[in-house]
Amino acid sequence: MPLFALDKELSFPPVHLAEPDGLLAMGGDLSTERLLLAYRNGIFPWYEGEYILWWCPDPRFVLLPGELKISKSMKPLLNKNKFAFTINKAFAQVIRHCKKITRPGQEGTWITDEIEKSFIKMHELGYAHSAEVWKDGELAGGLYGIKMGKVFFGESMFSKLSNASRFAFIKYVQQLKKEGIQLIDCQVYTEYLDSLGAAMIPRKDFIQLLHELIPAS
Repeated sequence: MPLFALDKELSFPPVHLAEPDGLLAMGGDLSTERLLLAYRNGIFPWYEGEYILWWCPDPRFVLLPGELKISKSMKPLLNKNKFAFTINKAFAQVIRHCKKITRPGQEGTWITDEIEKSFIKMHELGYAHSAEVWKDGELAGGLYGIKMGKVFFGESMFSKLSNASRFAFIKYVQQLKKEGIQLIDCQVYTEYLDSLGAAMIPRKDFIQLLHELIPAS
């Protein structure tokens, strides 16, 4: 299938036209309007080199908040509140750490300066959110993503101390469930999120859920 090149028009091709690996289009921009349109339609940006690439994988990796798995080893840490937990207290710091942290088997980062600036703006406008965990007053781990309707689109997480990101994820999923969030998008498979209860669903089912859970603009 052809790779679609985006221009200034605020639109995306139908997601069923994506390549087998989920690649749908390239180009365009990272304006708030385009990002909101993308996420509403199950599409997310991921840089490779200097180009913005837009993806919509099939199947899709998601977590239903009610299916969150908490391991036996994590329960004592959660019960004892080993870390202090906050929401939206250090968004810029969280995305900066996600950008800078070294990840095994991964060269560089997809979080470019442009991505960082765009998501900080999204946060200032109330669309992007962060969850943080602290140890002795220092930021120890966290995650960020976009909330639309009853869906949270997870973007990235980091950990500076053992179990810090897992603590942040569990605490935030529990909070999202209280807020009525019914679907958490994890984008693509990771063993880490699989252990926390995420699972694959067909893309068509994912898109249908987005239509049901995100109010029409």
